[in-house]
Amino acid sequence: MDFLSTYHLQGLVLGLCSFLIIGLFHPIVIKGEYHYGQRFKWVFVVAGIVLCVASLLVGSLWLSSLMGVGAFSCFWGIKEMAEQQERVRKGWFPRNPRRSYPWDKTPKENPNTDNQDTETK
Repeated sequence: MDFLSTYHLQGLVLGLCSFLIIGLFHPIVIKGEYHYGQRFKWVFVVAGIVLCVASLLVGSLWLSSLMGVGAFSCFWGIKEMAEQQERVRKGWFPRNPRRSYPWDKTPKENPNTDNQDTETK
C-alpha cells in the first residue's frame, strides 16, 4: 500500500478494481437469467445488502470501497435481470429450452364467451 500512496496510484487502482467488478456482473446476469430466471434477482438483493452492511463495518478504506462498488453493482444487477429477460424475448440472447417464459403463456379463453354476437330484444 505504501507503493500506491507514494506514487499516487490509489485512485487508478481503485478505478481499475471497480471496472473489473462491474464487468464481472455482466456475465453473472446473463448466466443467472439463463439458468434461474427472475428468481436470481434475490441473490443480488441478498448479496447487495450483505455487502452494504459489511462495507459499513470494515475498517479498511480500500476494502470498504470495493464492497460498496460490489453492493451497488448487485443492486444494478436487479434492474439488469429484467432487461436481460427482455433481450432474450427479442432473440438477442439464447433462451433456455428447459424453462418457460412469461411470453410463452397464452391467455386462457373464457368458456362463457363466444365469438358470436347475441342481441337481446
